[in-house]
This record gives sequence, C-alpha cells and structure tokens, in this order.
Amino acid sequence: MARKLVIMGAAGRDFHNFNVLFRDRSDVRVVAFTATQIPNIEGRRYPPALAGKHYPEGIPILAEAELPALVEREKVEEVVFSYSDVSHQHVMEKASEVVACGADFRLIGAGQSMLQAKVPVIAVCAVRTGCGKSQTTRRVAQILKNHGRRAVVVRHPMPYGDLERQRVQRFQSLEDMQKHGCTIEEMEEYEPHLKMGFTVYAGVDYAAILAEAQKEAQVVLWDGGNNDIPFFKPDLWITLVDPHRPGHELSYFPGRVNLLRADVIVINKIETASPEGVDAVRASILRLNPKAAVVDAASPLLVEGGQVMAGKRVLVVEDGPTLTHGEMKYGAGVMAARKYGAASIVDPRPYAKGLIRRTFEAYPGIGQVLPAVGYGKEQIRDLEATIEAVDCDLVVVATPVDLTRIIKIGKPMLRVGYELQEIGKPDLEQILRAKESVWRST
Repeated sequence: MARKLVIMGAAGRDFHNFNVLFRDRSDVRVVAFTATQIPNIEGRRYPPALAGKHYPEGIPILAEAELPALVEREKVEEVVFSYSDVSHQHVMEKASEVVACGADFRLIGAGQSMLQAKVPVIAVCAVRTGCGKSQTTRRVAQILKNHGRRAVVVRHPMPYGDLERQRVQRFQSLEDMQKHGCTIEEMEEYEPHLKMGFTVYAGVDYAAILAEAQKEAQVVLWDGGNNDIPFFKPDLWITLVDPHRPGHELSYFPGRVNLLRADVIVINKIETASPEGVDAVRASILRLNPKAAVVDAASPLLVEGGQVMAGKRVLVVEDGPTLTHGEMKYGAGVMAARKYGAASIVDPRPYAKGLIRRTFEAYPGIGQVLPAVGYGKEQIRDLEATIEAVDCDLVVVATPVDLTRIIKIGKPMLRVGYELQEIGKPDLEQILRAKESVWRST
C-alpha cells in the first residue's frame, strides 16, 4: 500500500516539494497539505490539473491546527515540513507533535528539490525575511543588464488565488499584475523589477516556469522569498544577513542552510546597525562559512522632501511580511521618521479595523507600525480603513509597491524607498566578473 503523507506548508515550498518529489509517485499518497502563516489559504484544494493523475479529485488544504487529528484519522505515516522563516525551536516543536502522533517527521535535503536549468542561475536568498533580498536582486539584475546580459527574474511563489490559473505567471508590465489579480504582497515584489524593465515569472509549477523563463533568459535570477532555499540549482548562491537581528542567522530555518551554502554573503544595513550587531554576524560567517566572499552593504533611504516630517505625528506603513513572520519591529519608514525629526510615530493598533486588527493579534510583537498586509480584497479594504481612521499629520509609506495605486490614502503622504549600495571591496560587480565563466556561459 502507498505510504500516506501530509505536507506542512504555507502555499509555496509545500507545493513545489509535492510537484518535484511526490506528484508522480505511486508508492506514496499525499492525503493533505496543511497551511499556516498566510491568511485564508486553507479550505481550498490543490487542483487535479496540478496534482496529477494520482489525484483526480485534487488534494485538500487544511489548517495546520488540524494536523494531529488528521494524522490519527488518516493513519498518516510521514509528515514533510515545507515552509520557511521559523525558529529551530518551532521546527522541533512541530517535529515533537508529529512524532507524538506516531508519524515520521521529515525535512527535505537542500539539493533534492532543486531543478537544473539550461542557463546560468544566480540565486538571492537570506537568513530571515526583511534582510534586503529584493534590492540585492535588483542590483544584480542591473549589473547583468549593464554587461549586456538578458536576465529574467523568477520569484519565489506567492499563489494565494486560483492555483490552476496561477500555474505559470509572466509579468511584463504593471497591467499584468492587475490581470493576474495580484495581492499587495505580490505587487511589492514584482513592481520594482517591472519598473526597471525586467520580466518576472512566478506561480505554482516551477518546472513549467523554468521551462518558459529560460527560453528568453541568458541568466535566470532567482529572487527568494522569506528565508527559503532556491528552487533552482544556483551557479552562484548569494545570501543576505541582517546585523539588526544578530544571531538569527544561526537560529532560523532554513536561513542557516542559506548561510552554510552561500558562495557570497552580503551583510546589509551596516549604516544603521550597531557595531556589535555587525561584528556578531561577521563572527557567524567566519565560523560557519569562512570560504564565502563577504560583501558589506548599506540600504540608504531614498526620500524626496523628507523635511516635511519634522515635528509631525506620523503613521508609518512598512512591508507586511517583514513585520509579521520576519519579526522586525521597524523598517525604512521608522528610520526615515527618526532621521527627519518626526515628533512621534502614531500607534495604529487602537485604530485597526477588521482583518488588520486580527493581524496585530496574531503578531503582537509588531508594535506601533502598520504592516501593509493585503492578501485579499477584504484585508486591503481594512488596510485602507485603518489608515483613514488613524489620527496623524502624515502617512509615511515604506513599501516597495506604490500603495496609492491600490488603496485611497486621504491624508498627506510621503514615500520612502531604499536600494542596495555596496561599501568597499569586494562588491557584487567584482564578484560577478570573477564568475564570468559561469554567468556568461549559455
């Protein structure tokens, strides 16, 4: 009889592991996915068109809280852990729960689920959400473009809608994001690349995505999500660490894997971190991966008219995932407010509406900044209503996406951006030049 499995996930790595390792096997039976981290992804089914011939009715996606009952009810023999940006403590708590139920607990090896491309792959990953992967990916993309190489970006999955329709998504323009009904979280990742003129692929079936992307790419640029490892086998593996969260590079899964496997490690945000934090992450690199090239970098703030913050009561809106499961308590918006002399940062929690209030309840450590979460229409409406309700003089928006294209902000507003800037040598261009035989090969 087929061995019964459950895959624990968050609508991303779990689907990829299934597609690559389990979909076509007759000796295993995936009875369900469980879901966490992202709201409203449970209660759906992984559709038959994606699940394959062994699953004519698809596969149910259940809440992770149902796992113990599911293991008992279905006599599950193995549970495969397949999501990211969680502490080692969390992973072993889940392992203990599964083992106590009588099932085996499994982690997938770093190379087992990686697909081999026909063109060079450069992967940008991190030890935690919010380290600066996006601006690093943009920096690498620009270097490649400057050298006449055609780079195509493939983004880690965020399939929160119709999974079958999202099997392979190609984005060439801002209008494509509207066509695909993207969430705020998706737009935050795709929009900056599109504005720079780069094509972005994403979706659910990454073998099919890779097949399409490499048709038009001389180099595939993997833009990682959370602190997950790449879905494609990299020719150059870049990992970011964050001196604002020293020690997290050691204690979060699978971020530590990215640290151990990296060819290049970027210490980002040096200009705003404490010397002790920078020294701590350097020590971790030296201990765990001394052969990696180390790049020092900053993420300088890009603010037009920042002086208007002086003396103002400001509401700061930051990137959602960085504040939620990334556990950062501040970002570029807070740093800009401090730099330009805001009188105070207004706490949005007393004004939070609907699903935004639930987000604060689920992540009580967020503090007095507003996460720009928008995984669905209702959450987007509640985000707009929360901003409208907050008693403030100015809204400081530090999200990669232009929120005014998505919601109405009926208050004075200022946007804060940030890009990667290397400090000293080696820099990323120097490293890419040294890898010329790899990233210029076709």
